[in-house]
Amino acid sequence: MSMAQNKISRAFVWIIMGLVMVGLVGFGSFNFGGGVNAIGKVGETEISADRYFREVNAQINAFQAEVDQRLTFAEAQSIGLDQAALETVINQVALENENARLGISVGDDQLARRIRDIDAFHGPGGGFDRDTYNFVLQQSGLTAREFEETLRSEVARTVLQGAVTNGIALPPVLAEVLYGWARETRDFTWAEVGPDTLDAPVGTPDDATLAAFHEDNPDLFTLPEARRITYAWLTPEDVIDEIEVSEDELRALYESRIDEYRLPERRLVERLVFGTEAEAEAAAAAIESGDATFESVVAERGLDLADIDLGDVTEDNLGGAAADVFALETPGVVGPVMTDLGPALFRMNAILPARETSFETAREELRAEYADDAARRLLQDRMIDLDDVLAAGATLEDLASAEGMRLDTIDWTGAQTDGIAAYDAFRDAAETVDEDDYPAIDTLSDGGLFALRLDEVVQPRLQPLDEVRDEAIAAWQRAETLDRLAARAEEMLDQIEAGESPASLGLTEVIESGLSRDGFIEDAPSALVDRAFDLASGDWAVVEDESGVFLLHLDAVNAADQDSAEAREVKANFLARSAQTLALDIEAAFSAAIEAQAGITLDQSMINAVNTSFQ
Repeated sequence: MSMAQNKISRAFVWIIMGLVMVGLVGFGSFNFGGGVNAIGKVGETEISADRYFREVNAQINAFQAEVDQRLTFAEAQSIGLDQAALETVINQVALENENARLGISVGDDQLARRIRDIDAFHGPGGGFDRDTYNFVLQQSGLTAREFEETLRSEVARTVLQGAVTNGIALPPVLAEVLYGWARETRDFTWAEVGPDTLDAPVGTPDDATLAAFHEDNPDLFTLPEARRITYAWLTPEDVIDEIEVSEDELRALYESRIDEYRLPERRLVERLVFGTEAEAEAAAAAIESGDATFESVVAERGLDLADIDLGDVTEDNLGGAAADVFALETPGVVGPVMTDLGPALFRMNAILPARETSFETAREELRAEYADDAARRLLQDRMIDLDDVLAAGATLEDLASAEGMRLDTIDWTGAQTDGIAAYDAFRDAAETVDEDDYPAIDTLSDGGLFALRLDEVVQPRLQPLDEVRDEAIAAWQRAETLDRLAARAEEMLDQIEAGESPASLGLTEVIESGLSRDGFIEDAPSALVDRAFDLASGDWAVVEDESGVFLLHLDAVNAADQDSAEAREVKANFLARSAQTLALDIEAAFSAAIEAQAGITLDQSMINAVNTSFQ
């Protein structure tokens, strides 16, 4: 081999070394402590400390690659990577112990074929190279014998795993049945049975009926558990009257935002750029003669009007086209005009006249804005003082009386959204405050301040009928109406069996075709679709839920197309995935069985010693 070839070979080896190192971790490329210490045994087969070390290292490296973040060993232990590594090596050694018990091994010829198939050992010519093989093993800290024994054990383990799981297949009829169930559709007709089908409204219940309804439906009238909270708060609006704004300050604010109050004349403009001036002139001529429109020219260039829209622009925005565009008194097209992008046509669509808002007109808006901002700053300045007052022992009631904060209470359930409950900061604090917490000043999104105290947790309470009489009457009327509608619907079914139809009974029929199990019908409950898939073709049913009562007729059952290309692909993928999952389950059960049969002993002190090497 020439020197040049030798350099190429060495370079190639170093490249593949980087690729193979991770793979060689499983073959013994590290040596923990340089000895043959074991962390335990499965049956008669030892679990080497080196093997456990390498597997922990591999688990950590894999996780770090997945999350793109370095882990300390303590963090790795907290998420169970060390335990996962231990389970992996126990499982592998259990299979090797079973191989030894059964006398399963791998011959030299098969082992040699496996070695020749490993790309890491191929030379520059593409095939197995003895020099490369020896060099890679040497750099990995392995002898050929150590590596080949490890590989022989791994191949034998694979043979046993294959014997357990190979040939597992699910019957095609399973996929056909499930696919048929999932992809079946139904045609049905439905009609709502509304309150207008009743002879009269349900009216108002008497006292005895209402009391019985209240007693029989306690869930409707029970207040949920609540956190009774006292709170004090201030908003910018509460202190805005304290803000003094001088005329000079308002004028300075007006001048600082003069661009908002003095707007020059603007035009709504579109710009269409061409590759050459000749193309632009031809387009302009066609538009002027009426042979084309501006829109058609835009479309011919493969563009939409949105692509060329400049929005509302001033003269300063248009550069060399400003004079022509702003000379137009009505919408029109000008150009070609040379621009930085090339020759272009400009279409002006509307004139937005200049607008000036005087200081006098803007004064109240500026005053309100200035005062609001100043009020926020004032509250921020007061925040530290108020917190100090609380820290000195003041109560929320003291803040209300001495500091002008508003004081109120709320039975917080999490459902409130009005007043202070509209603020996320208050909601978060109300959810997490404990009875032992001392009140502290916190901020609201609008710059307001608040502090709160949890007084007690109020247990769920059934409200007396007198407190909820109106709500109870409304709930009874809804329930009674549904009951009477359901009874009326049953009467209608009898009439339909006698020859009537929903339409002849005054109902509006709605026909649904090809609806799947997860189908959706606007303005109808999901229970309607669910019930349709429980019926046989030609059946009628009454469907009732809290939204109303409906008549339902199943018109047809449409079987799934089992022979379409999509169906065949879906079923094949399902069978393959299911077989793979079943194989993994069987393999796990087999491993657990042979581990239990062989027995596992672990040396925790040795495991701790290996773990210490990572710290």
